[in-house]
Amino acid sequence: MKRSFLSLALLLFVVHSALAQKVNFEEFDLDNGLHVILHQDNTAPVVITSVMYDVGGKDGDRERTGFAHFFEHLLFEGSENIGRGEFMKIIPANGGTFNANTSQDRTYYYEIFPSNKIELGLWLESERMLHPVIDQVGVDTQNEVVKEERRQSYDNRPYGQILSAIGENLFKVHPYKDENIGKMEHLDAATLEEFNTYFNTYYVPNNAVLIVAGDIDKEKTKTLVKQYFSEVKRGPDVVRDFPKEEPINETIKAQKYDKNIQIPAIIAAYRLPGQATRDAYILDMISTYLSDGKSSILYKKLIDEQKQALGVQAVNLGQVDYNIFALFALPLGDVPLDTLLSEMDEEISKMQNELISERDYQKLLNQFENRFVNSNSSVAGIASSLATYYLLYGDVNLINTQLDLYRSITREEIKDVAKKYLSPNQRVEIQYLPKKDEQ
Repeated sequence: MKRSFLSLALLLFVVHSALAQKVNFEEFDLDNGLHVILHQDNTAPVVITSVMYDVGGKDGDRERTGFAHFFEHLLFEGSENIGRGEFMKIIPANGGTFNANTSQDRTYYYEIFPSNKIELGLWLESERMLHPVIDQVGVDTQNEVVKEERRQSYDNRPYGQILSAIGENLFKVHPYKDENIGKMEHLDAATLEEFNTYFNTYYVPNNAVLIVAGDIDKEKTKTLVKQYFSEVKRGPDVVRDFPKEEPINETIKAQKYDKNIQIPAIIAAYRLPGQATRDAYILDMISTYLSDGKSSILYKKLIDEQKQALGVQAVNLGQVDYNIFALFALPLGDVPLDTLLSEMDEEISKMQNELISERDYQKLLNQFENRFVNSNSSVAGIASSLATYYLLYGDVNLINTQLDLYRSITREEIKDVAKKYLSPNQRVEIQYLPKKDEQ
């Protein structure tokens, strides 16, 4: 009976996967090096125009951290043809929405409009790239905005320093050691010349990808793209040569104090190969197996059955140069942090020494299929995926083939990768504490 159930489940999985619609796209380059990807979907009268720049928190002078995140805000200030503050008024006035975000590896801007406003979306992004106004008024205004964001999202938010605690202990020489939002003293000390130099270095067409997706006519869109972006001058090629981290061969123990919390936490973080490697995909499956949902291994064990934790999570944070795999748990009552860590280690040890069950393996495949389908269920999701796969993975067609990659991973590989990377002597263990004891 068990074998029949698994066979039926596998059949349903294959059939459902076959129904996942292929995403068609077309790519071309302008003479200035701007890479353009078009995706036509005329099922709804909506279009997204987006630009992803190959610049993030890891880029730039380490005495001027946070520039990429700062520019996420600054480049909404206006341009030679858009008045100060008008950028964010024009979009909703024309029925659109917009946003931007920055990671350690890239910065992403997008607008979603009714499809008859495609030209407006392209004009706005070309203005941002071609001649934004970077002046002292804008810098001072956004400096205050970023400081307030830091206060709300990092300094005064419970557990808001977890990523910085991991980064500063897991990385010693690579710029991932620095917070993406940067240090405020670095932004305060920066000159207007430094901001302009940063823009001219990284916000150039040959360091970006433009996505236009949705209810478009591809030939007309090509004409519009060339009309609005061809005059942008090519910039210098960005050259990166980040220092390499030495392997961790002995457990590193650290403590971090947070004035905003009352319940401590335990974190175990591992520095792993970058997100485009096969091992990184396997580690995605491991983190999902451990803690994705209330039926996951760690949730059932520590929260439901043993009632030792208020929360537990395993995360595989994808980055270009190094991934971060982290275990996190909040104790229930007086349960020691070391106990939580031991219990999580016990489940990892099982993965290292025996294959996960066929049933759990099938569940994993179903979860990744759902993620894959959901990520391509909207024009905005497709645009983001196209940009990400091109810029950070070097393979746009992963939007169609990534699920096959996950499906090719075997239970034996899951066991081998857990054994290869997730041993206690390869990690940083961080006690995240409410406050330092008074002496």
